[in-house]
Amino acid sequence: MSITILAEGSATSPSGWRAATWACGIKYHNRDDLALLVSEQPCSAAAIFTTNRVKAAPVRYDQALMARNASALRALVVNAGNANACTGSAGDESALVMVRSAEAALNLPEDSVFVMSTGTIGVPMPIERVVSGIRRAALNLDAAHGHAAARAIMTTDTHPKQVALRVALPSGVTVTLGGMAKGAGMIHPNMATMLSLVTSDAAITPQALDEALRHAAELSFNSISIDGDTSTNDTLLVMANGSAGNRPIEQLESPDGAALLEGLIAICQHLAHAVVRDGEGATRFITIRVRGARSNADAKLAAMTIAKSPLVKTALYGADPNWGRVLCAIGYSSAEIDPERVVLDFGGLRVLEGGLPLPFDEAAASDRLNVPEVLIEAELGLGNGTATVWTCDLTEEYIRVNATYRT
Repeated sequence: MSITILAEGSATSPSGWRAATWACGIKYHNRDDLALLVSEQPCSAAAIFTTNRVKAAPVRYDQALMARNASALRALVVNAGNANACTGSAGDESALVMVRSAEAALNLPEDSVFVMSTGTIGVPMPIERVVSGIRRAALNLDAAHGHAAARAIMTTDTHPKQVALRVALPSGVTVTLGGMAKGAGMIHPNMATMLSLVTSDAAITPQALDEALRHAAELSFNSISIDGDTSTNDTLLVMANGSAGNRPIEQLESPDGAALLEGLIAICQHLAHAVVRDGEGATRFITIRVRGARSNADAKLAAMTIAKSPLVKTALYGADPNWGRVLCAIGYSSAEIDPERVVLDFGGLRVLEGGLPLPFDEAAASDRLNVPEVLIEAELGLGNGTATVWTCDLTEEYIRVNATYRT
């Protein structure tokens, strides 16, 4: 099995996928804010949604849709600028109208279109403009429009997030996966980033795809944090149309299943990392590795607590080797620890051992943190549990963006 990243890859890189965009004027001017992604064949699908109890109308619709028809989805309609969250029965109606309008415009059967929305919460959807945009976009589908689709779903993102790769299955068939994501703030998922779609031309059952997605999400989107906030709209969707012609994968334990899983993990990690790198106001991409925990769950708990600590994140913005903040976060993480066994490294420089500080050159330590990519490692000395998560620093620019997001 081998994985090859495709240059200029997008969500339409897998065979049988097309996209289109349109400028509906939902919130932004002079830019596309609606995208359609359409498969030429019915798709096996799997999705994971926000654990926030306040769920946007599209999330509620999609959760019911996946229970009805995870084996024959055909398309996604997605808009930016309006989250369609906290909009009551009118919001539910708008989500349904978006779906039915897309199905009609694309000449697709009922219950074959998935819907996503992102943007400001609590604002009614300008549904007439959106429906008009759906109809116009449906006339302009093309595989070349994958990059445009990734741009159309942006909100505070500074650039589109997209990738595609090929996986050579052990059976001899090569399959392609493509993906796009949006997200730069309100990112501390318990399932995914704000919005993400993975497309594929692999043949796989919905049950196996669901299992693969949950595993991949845990190692990617569930292992990132920008600001500790979990959105009302978080959705991660994967759709596979079988156009590659491989024998349908029914078990992830099979050689082809294991290979496809590795490809899905790779594409999800790439997109998740892209979200962190584009964190609102971020200047540093930070990797946090915890080893020696009593369990993997404890390691993940400690790592994510470090990742969402405002004190840690502001110290890293200032390249301040303040190991006390990291140790403190581990201590309140609820992970089992023995402070006398904890070891901390900043950028490969050991600053703490046996729970006590080591003499180190503060200026040299600051230099190791004053770089675009920072590594923090913690050894807990209690077992074999490990976890790796990713975050970014917290800057004045994050405050500026979010102080004026709605106005």
